[in-house]
Amino acid sequence: MNLLSKLAPKVAKPAKMRKGQGNGSKGTFAGRGCKGQNARAGGGVRLGFEGGQSGLLMRMPKLRGFKNPNRVETQIVNLEKLELSFKDGAQINLLSLIDAGLIRKNNAKVKILGEGELTKKLNVEGVLVSKTAKTAIEKAGGTVK
Repeated sequence: MNLLSKLAPKVAKPAKMRKGQGNGSKGTFAGRGCKGQNARAGGGVRLGFEGGQSGLLMRMPKLRGFKNPNRVETQIVNLEKLELSFKDGAQINLLSLIDAGLIRKNNAKVKILGEGELTKKLNVEGVLVSKTAKTAIEKAGGTVK
């Protein structure tokens, strides 16, 4: 039975070349090639340098303005959608709106706006409601909590 700890490669792995450790390590130039900027001690170019060409970061468009990391996304639902999706006397809350497919996420805020006509009596609970939507719901005989 072979054990993983006893497995060995079929061919020995060559030692990693240690560049720049003197002539004894790898030929005359010690793995650094011939003369030039990269052959010198401390030589080389900075990160992102493209040989004098305008760098990638300089070529990118600059973003203007400000993005608020604490912004709260609010999903909106209009009265006309409620009219089409719910029966008369229905209870409207976050879960019923998700089941009806009117909102996507259950952790975001939801606000009902007053666009459209409402003829059904609906009971709204646990959802933000605009002033016009509140008056339209109460006018149709529903309640808003």
